[in-house]
Amino acid sequence: MLVLGVESSARAASAAVVKDGRLLGEFFVNTQQTHSQTLLPMIEALLKNLGLSCGDMDLMAVANGPGSFTGVRIGVSCVKGLAFPGATPCVGISTLEAIAYGGAALCGSVICAAMDARCGQVYNALFRAEDGGIERLCEDRAISIQELGAQCQAYGRELVLFGDGAELCHREFKDWGARLAPEALRFQRAASVALLAQDRGGAAPGELLPAYLRMPQAERELKARRETSGEEQ
Repeated sequence: MLVLGVESSARAASAAVVKDGRLLGEFFVNTQQTHSQTLLPMIEALLKNLGLSCGDMDLMAVANGPGSFTGVRIGVSCVKGLAFPGATPCVGISTLEAIAYGGAALCGSVICAAMDARCGQVYNALFRAEDGGIERLCEDRAISIQELGAQCQAYGRELVLFGDGAELCHREFKDWGARLAPEALRFQRAASVALLAQDRGGAAPGELLPAYLRMPQAERELKARRETSGEEQ
């Protein structure tokens, strides 16, 4: 099975192709350019180097959130656009699960995937690394760093922090033993998205949707203004 994986949920973007559990190639870019500028050219260059085309793919996968609202939208829209012409099945993979997969080899450790959600919160999920894979311990959520620390303190040195929110959490958690994953392994990659997707059934491209967890800031502010206005009336 050939799987194209795409990841653009945060600052970096990447694309990867996996065949029957083996990574054939991956392109990774971490620049100031927007994903709308880099993602499609990166996918095209990757496929060209591998001598493949979108029509050869059996499945297309994308990190569909949580993460940057713009980044998630771009990634999902890109994959849907590539998949529609050939009706290639698509699957969305949790960004947090893709982050945690980087720690799959840390057998017995608790992987804490954390993305900076601003306002003192992180997008988070916990996983246990076992037998070269990861077992989910909780659902994806938006949670305050303080609340997360209170929940995780009992794990002590078993806890390893991954994701772009890992350093924020480590400042608060290091005193009780939480460890920070090496930077080279810490972030989500398209290879993880593709590898996680290969055992999951895909759906029609039109069914692929983002998973934001929270409303965009502009919508939250508008809702707050409306509630305030209603109270004043």
